Amino acid sequence: MELVLSSDQQFFVDTTRKFLEAEAPLTTVRALYDDPNGFDRGWWRRGADLGWTSMLVPEDQGGGSVSGEGLRDLALVAEEIGRLVSPGPFLPSNVVASAIATAGTSKQQADVLPGIVSGELVAAWCLAEDDAWDGEGVQLQATAKGDGFVLSGTKAKVEAGGQADWLLVTARSGDGLTQFLLPADTAGITITPMKSLDFTKRFAEVRFDGVQAPASSVVGRPGGAEADVDRQLHTAVVLQCAEINGAATRVFEFTTEYAFDRYSFGRPLASYQELKHRFADMKLWLECCHATTSGAAEAVQTGAEDAARLVSVAKSYVGDNAAELIQDCVQIHGGIGVTWDHDIHLYLRRVTVDRAMYGSPRQHRDRIATLMGL
Repeated sequence: MELVLSSDQQFFVDTTRKFLEAEAPLTTVRALYDDPNGFDRGWWRRGADLGWTSMLVPEDQGGGSVSGEGLRDLALVAEEIGRLVSPGPFLPSNVVASAIATAGTSKQQADVLPGIVSGELVAAWCLAEDDAWDGEGVQLQATAKGDGFVLSGTKAKVEAGGQADWLLVTARSGDGLTQFLLPADTAGITITPMKSLDFTKRFAEVRFDGVQAPASSVVGRPGGAEADVDRQLHTAVVLQCAEINGAATRVFEFTTEYAFDRYSFGRPLASYQELKHRFADMKLWLECCHATTSGAAEAVQTGAEDAARLVSVAKSYVGDNAAELIQDCVQIHGGIGVTWDHDIHLYLRRVTVDRAMYGSPRQHRDRIATLMGL
């Protein structure tokens, strides 16, 4: 995503790519299709050892980044994950780790955060509800009772919800939002797996039936978590866009190679003027996807005032154009592109799922209009 990487960042990217190519090639991704978890815990711990889960956590809490700009470094990992549509609870674990590091209690930071950073524990963020995708749409109720709360409601499309050891739950309490960190096996929580288009990403519906949430489970200030939720959402969307970019870049690369290798009427496909125009358009889309994502990552990293707008610009542009790029590449491949044996559908599945999560391009365009007062 970054045009110029430091030597440390380049080494980090190279190490991540070599690890993924060796430990999670596309053959492994295919083999995980029927696996209920979608990833191997031991493999995930080895990824965590490379720093995949520590970038958004300060050094004094057991984390640390390559360049000192954790989100921008983590986006580099997200791109590499997208290149091989790799498995693992990368996005939810990082979002929850960041939330605990930023707003969690000292006990939460001591008891839960080290396990997430080491990959021993898996965490999931319970945010979405049916068509609601951001903090404004949260309806799950947190009712004060004694020195704690009672949670009632349902969360949908929770990534890694069925594999998580801990759940970060965003709920509405009064006129504000409150977040809770709860063990996934807490009494009253029912987790139901959902079908997923993606080969390895797993989602679940999480129902809360009178769940007792003690005061010690609150993350941040009760009734005042709106800013925390926005920051978590922005982080998730940046990582999501970076992952989409990695997938689209890889598809563009092997489609270009195919167009030069595949002959039609004695000429390479790539020599035809119509296809040259299409490749030029796709290259433009790809560069703009990288640019908008880079701008959003920098804005969120620095806490810029226009971070919310730039994040929505990135998601609306990347979500539409990267998906269109891959669809175009499917057509260029011809009949082989729509077969089960070709890998291009693995990328289309990943991008289609990422495109819909944490707000669709249309929803983010509406958000841009709202932010601009239109």
